[in-house]
Amino acid sequence: MFLREDEPPARRAEKLARITDVLVDRIDRLEESRGSAWSMFQAAVALEREVQVRTRELEKALADLSERNRELAVARASAEEANRSKTRFLRAASHDLLQPLSAAKLFLSALKDTQLDEFQRELTDRLSGAFDSVEELMHAVLDISRLDSQRIEFQRKPVDLGDMFRRLAVEYAPMAEAKGLRLSFAPTSVLVESDPTFLRRIAQNLVSNAIKYTDRGGVLVGVRRRGERAWLEIFDTGIGIAATDRARIFDEFQRIGREGGGVPGMGLGLSIVRRACAKLGHPIAMDSEPGRGTVFRVSLPLVAPCAEPARSEGARAGPSLRGRVALVVENDDAMRRALELVLKDRLGMVPRVSGGIAEALAQMGDEPPDVVIADYNLDNGDNGLQAIQALRQAAGQPVPAILVTAQRAPELARASHAIDVPLLEKPVRPEDLAAMLQQLLA
Repeated sequence: MFLREDEPPARRAEKLARITDVLVDRIDRLEESRGSAWSMFQAAVALEREVQVRTRELEKALADLSERNRELAVARASAEEANRSKTRFLRAASHDLLQPLSAAKLFLSALKDTQLDEFQRELTDRLSGAFDSVEELMHAVLDISRLDSQRIEFQRKPVDLGDMFRRLAVEYAPMAEAKGLRLSFAPTSVLVESDPTFLRRIAQNLVSNAIKYTDRGGVLVGVRRRGERAWLEIFDTGIGIAATDRARIFDEFQRIGREGGGVPGMGLGLSIVRRACAKLGHPIAMDSEPGRGTVFRVSLPLVAPCAEPARSEGARAGPSLRGRVALVVENDDAMRRALELVLKDRLGMVPRVSGGIAEALAQMGDEPPDVVIADYNLDNGDNGLQAIQALRQAAGQPVPAILVTAQRAPELARASHAIDVPLLEKPVRPEDLAAMLQQLLA
C-alpha cells in the first residue's frame, strides 16, 4: 500500500490508519510468539529442575535399596551360618547326648533280666517308658536337623518291606499290648527303593502315631501294589482327624485334642514324615473319618524281585550266640560295662572289653574274636573304623565287625560300607544288637 502526494488528505489518512493497524497486528503477533517461546523456555527450565530432583531421589532410592540388599545378604549369610552351626553342633553333640542314654538303657535291660518283684518291675517299666520318650524326642530333633540340611545325602537301595515289617512288629508289640490293641502286619515280599533308615523312620512315626490315637480296635500295616508303585498303608480304628485339622497335623508341635486329655509326645512325628517323604520323593496321602479311624499311604517305587534287598532291616533268626567271643572297643566306662553285661548275661557271649585301639590289640592276642563291636568316637582322635581296620590287619582276616555311632553323616555311612561294616545307631537296643550279631555270625 503506497501513499501518493496527490491523494486527498482523507484518503491518505485512511491508508495510514490501515498501515498502522497492520503494523500493530504484526507487533502483537510477534509479542505473542516471544511470550510463547519464553513460556516454553521457562517450562523447559522447570522440567529440567524436576528431572534433577527426581534423579537425585531415584539415586537415593537406589542407594537405599543397595544398602538393604547388602543388609539382607549379610542377614541371609548369618542365618545360613547359624543353620550350619546348629547342624554341626547337633552332629557333634549327638554322641555326648546319646552316650549316657544308650548306657542307661542297656543297664536297664540287664536289670529287667534279673529277678524282680512286682513293685520293682513297675519301676523298671516306667523307667523304660521315660527313656523311650527321651530317645524319641532326641531322634526327632536330630532327624529334623538332618532333613532341614541342604547337604543331606540319602543312601537309596532296595528295601525288603517284609523284613522291615517283622522288625516293626517286634518293636511296637509292647506299645500296642499295653493299650489292649491288635497290631497286625500283612506278610509281604515287596521290594522298594528308598533310604532304609529314613523309610523305617517314616514307618515308625506312622505306626507309633496310629497306636497313640487309637483306644479300641487295632492298627493294620500292609502294602498295596499299583502299577510300578507300592503303597505302604497304615490303617487304624482311632479317633480320626477332622477336615479342619488335616492341613496342620503335618506341622511341628501339633497334636489332635480329644476328650480325656492328649497323647504323649511333642507332635513332631508327622512333621518328620512330611519332610522325609518330600526329600525322598515319596508322595503321601491320608483319608480319615472322625470317630472311625485314619489311613496314611506312602507311595514307593517298586524294585524288581531279583534285586538284592537291604538285609540290614531284617530280624531273621540266626545261630546261637552263646560262647562266641565279642571284642568291645569303647572309651566310655558306663557304655563299656553296659555292653559287657548285655553280651554276657543276655546273649551268653564271651565279652572282651577295651578302651582304645592299643588295648584292643593287646586283648585280642593271637586268637581273633568272632566279632568286633567298636564305638566310632574314641580317645586321642581315634575312631572305631581305625580300630576295626587295625584289628583286622593284626588278625590277618576280615573279622566281622559292628560300628556303634550316634552320627548320621553320609560320609561315615560310605566309609563303613566300603569296609563291609554295618552301623548300629545309638541308643543301642539289645534286640537290635542281637539281631545284627546273629546276621553277621550266620
